[in-house]
Amino acid sequence: MRSDVESSPVGEGLGQRDFWLYVWLRRAAVIAAHVTGLGLTLIISLLSRPGTSLFSWHPVCMSVAYCLCMTEGILLFSDEGSPFCFKSRKDKFCLRWFFQALVLIAAATGLGFMVASKNVSELPHLVTWHSLLGICTLAATVLQAACGICVIFPKLLRPSSSPPRLKLYHATCGLVVYLLATATVVSAMFSYWFQAMVKGVAWWAFLLLPLFLALVVMNQITNAYLPRKKITS
Repeated sequence: MRSDVESSPVGEGLGQRDFWLYVWLRRAAVIAAHVTGLGLTLIISLLSRPGTSLFSWHPVCMSVAYCLCMTEGILLFSDEGSPFCFKSRKDKFCLRWFFQALVLIAAATGLGFMVASKNVSELPHLVTWHSLLGICTLAATVLQAACGICVIFPKLLRPSSSPPRLKLYHATCGLVVYLLATATVVSAMFSYWFQAMVKGVAWWAFLLLPLFLALVVMNQITNAYLPRKKITS
């Protein structure tokens, strides 16, 4: 079995002036995404006032997992505007798995705090769109990590698909996870807790931040992994 995957080149077909404009706009977008991910995590952490209740740790852990760690884990392979651009590919690979491990740890911890908070308050589980999307996001995160392990150890695990195909599956699963995480974060902003904390124009600004992050991350993944021709066997 043989699989061929070719990445779509960035800026193909552009003139010199348009190409540099594209590069600088892309660099500005990546820098803004780094700042947005960190800023959103810090603001959510401040609004949550961690330590005041069991629930207060849930938004902190989940924002650290998905707004910060997963965003950084994907964007560190970008050559435009990434604070890790000076690192070798091997170092970036190690950092990628460090961030992925943090995503799993922080997400599992956030889930634990939410379950404990619901149990103490004697409230039902999985009754809102936010909770259902959150469970789907966690399940997809575990699947994406498992797919990544198959990419690292293809001979040990002996998967049925070839390494190029596994990398494409891993990237696609990562995109699905991030879009699910974005939907979960956005749905949290419609909760009574968040709307009681943030109102008016500020609420609309918060609503746009995760959507902006998703746009930049989606562009990064598709530019890096989108095949130019159909995979053939």
